[in-house]
Amino acid sequence: MKLIPNHLEESGLSHNSEADVVEASGAISVKEAGARGGRSTFARRGRAFFREIGRKGGKRQKELYHDLLAEFGKKGGRPRRPTLGESAGEEGRD
Repeated sequence: MKLIPNHLEESGLSHNSEADVVEASGAISVKEAGARGGRSTFARRGRAFFREIGRKGGKRQKELYHDLLAEFGKKGGRPRRPTLGESAGEEGRD
């Protein structure tokens, strides 16, 4: 059951947005808590902040897993199926 806080009802503000709706129990899911945190961080810091931390994360992954990522790149990023001209594990069969 969801309730509308009194201050929103009295002010006539829309109660359809997520920020305006409060669950009666006061508990929210971990997923919702993370989403709320992400939205508030975005509101405070903006798109450039997320772009920068994404860039830093990608750089760090490259430092840690360069060889593995290079191998994935050579494979086209995903494993592929053998073609008709290639054997599919049936070596020695003529």
